[in-house]
Amino acid sequence: MATANHNLSVYDLESVPNGSPFCVHLVVSKWNDSITSALLEGAIKTLKKHGVLDSNIRVWEVPGSFELIYGAKKAQSFDPDAVITIGSVIKGETQHFDFVCQAVSQGIKDLNVVSEVPVIFCVLTDNTLQQAKDRSGGKHGNKGTEAAVAALQMCQLRTVQ
Repeated sequence: MATANHNLSVYDLESVPNGSPFCVHLVVSKWNDSITSALLEGAIKTLKKHGVLDSNIRVWEVPGSFELIYGAKKAQSFDPDAVITIGSVIKGETQHFDFVCQAVSQGIKDLNVVSEVPVIFCVLTDNTLQQAKDRSGGKHGNKGTEAAVAALQMCQLRTVQ
């Protein structure tokens, strides 16, 4: 398990770029809202902690994780420095979980390949609701925090000439 013995919210503060010049858009799924709202809160708190101005943070809501792809593509059209996609897919009794997880990860990968605006993958793909809670502010920290740090690092990389 990737997060076993690892808190997603613990990182080296000095390794994170100053976010004051950057604009970050967050596309958040409303499905599993108790999880995605906690991830969104962690991401926004971290972006602000590192200097991103309120006016440079924009939140886009989409119905579910599958729609994150279109939402991220739409957000990219406004030319932010990075886009963070936030979702939560929890395994059920059918193969729907597999199809959604595969499509979302491939779609976000494809956006990164074809666009100059990096898209950060903050989509939890857990077997249980408890695992999702553990990664959205629970015992493993908040994946939204980790996504915001990655976004700032990618913003900095985007500026390299």
